[in-house]
Amino acid sequence: MLDGCTPYPVEFRERYLREGYWCAETISQAVSASALAHPERIAVADASRTLTYAQLLEEARSFRDVLAKHGLQRGERIIVQLPNCVEFASLSLACFDLGVIPIMALPAFRRAELEYLAKLSDAKAIACAPEYRGFDHAKLAGELTKEIPSLKLVFSTSARPSTIDLHEPVPGSEPLAARQGDPLEVALFLLSGGTTGLPKLIPRTHADYLYNAREAAVVCALGAESRILIVLPTEHNFALASPGLLGTLLAGGVTIFSQDTRAAELAATISRERITHLPCVPTLAITLLDLPAHERRQLDALRIITVGGQPLQQATAYRLKRAWPGLVVQQVFGMAEGLLCYTRLDDRDEVACSTQGRPLSPADEIRTVDGAGREVAPGESGELWCRGPYTIRGYYRAPERNLEAFTSDGFYRTGDLVRRDSSGNLVVVGRIKDQINRGGEKISAEEVESHLIAHDAVSAAAVVAMADELLGERACAFVTLKPGASLELERMREFLAARGLARYKWPERLEVIDSMPLTNVGKVKKAELRRDIEMRIDREHRRKTGDSANTHHRA
Repeated sequence: MLDGCTPYPVEFRERYLREGYWCAETISQAVSASALAHPERIAVADASRTLTYAQLLEEARSFRDVLAKHGLQRGERIIVQLPNCVEFASLSLACFDLGVIPIMALPAFRRAELEYLAKLSDAKAIACAPEYRGFDHAKLAGELTKEIPSLKLVFSTSARPSTIDLHEPVPGSEPLAARQGDPLEVALFLLSGGTTGLPKLIPRTHADYLYNAREAAVVCALGAESRILIVLPTEHNFALASPGLLGTLLAGGVTIFSQDTRAAELAATISRERITHLPCVPTLAITLLDLPAHERRQLDALRIITVGGQPLQQATAYRLKRAWPGLVVQQVFGMAEGLLCYTRLDDRDEVACSTQGRPLSPADEIRTVDGAGREVAPGESGELWCRGPYTIRGYYRAPERNLEAFTSDGFYRTGDLVRRDSSGNLVVVGRIKDQINRGGEKISAEEVESHLIAHDAVSAAAVVAMADELLGERACAFVTLKPGASLELERMREFLAARGLARYKWPERLEVIDSMPLTNVGKVKKAELRRDIEMRIDREHRRKTGDSANTHHRA
């Protein structure tokens, strides 16, 4: 396995292969086999392009040869920062086939995140859309190639000076999946939620990720007649392979990419494209419920809505079922590190609406433990530990973090607090991680704090979650200031923008306080700060003064 990664122990590798959880094929081989079974069927489409399965294989072959022509070789890394588009599918398959390892980076990432990822991984290349939502990604990528020794190449989805066009014509060569690959080698890097600072790299092998995608497709009833709408960033595990793009390709279905999360546009796309499956976060589900009745009727053909990223409130689940009586509401709880739990499509309403499901695989092993690592009694809450045929054994180049995150016998300490009901379904009750879950996007408090403390006016900073009806949580920054200094929300956010921090990570409220509440060993009492912001918001609500206070503002 790639140096810096933790392989599965031999006895587990042999077991997973022997019992059929893993297959002796790579992702590109598996997708190619699916495509060759129905080459003329539509595979992927976005607002501007549509490709059949045969055309997808050909474009992936061409992209692979462009990468190789410009010097990318097996085992080297490329940061993939594309929006939802057909090229994402083609480039991913090209990388899997060539053996170049894609690092799945969000389009929202800016200098801070990209620089960190490139240095950690020794990435040789970055692939981006030249401009997206008003930001010049090609310019930033070009600047990074001048600053980071390993980073040499910028590939783009269209012609742009100083970049390499992925659509650059190349002579025909051997078809996709003609080369032999190692299914136990790393296929891609996903990103952790970043609970202890910047995100960790999650190495997923061909074997484990294929199992992940195939089994998720079965649980979600994806088949050749299915049409899935990908509106969440495809770089996320949920949208990529749970079952997402990859599960749909393996099932022979159609993947429609969208970059527009506005409810009215979503409804129109679902109607126009005859979408059967919609993976989404609770925020999107709520916006669909808030549509006028005549627009809600556009979703009548939708068969399954799979909601994840954060727990779906029971009341919202029942509202979805009432709004669309023929709709199956499915919950998914999981992590890019591996374990996935789903409610099943034939579960009773009380299970589907009030739990986050049970493990995907019969080979998944889970424990629910207290602070000392002891199993808690059935029905009690504890931290979730897991291992299995698609759960990693360690982060990339993170030995110290691995000692904290994984037990000596290979269980991943998720940091999620759960309880198991009598039927084995999990109910997520909280987490022990220092993290904000903003509409399914995980924000590391530590990462944002490290930026805030660099501000000339700030002497100490603590970022905590505050409840939000739509997004679940938003970030609130508590700061203490240096003598004579001042700071307002907009100035703080301008500072974070200048430091290249992704916009979704910016705190949406600022509280200036005289001192931080500390424990007797000098740690910030974040539970106290969370209670503080709850009380402040409650007082404001009762006084109906909204955002009128001078030092605290809602974005």
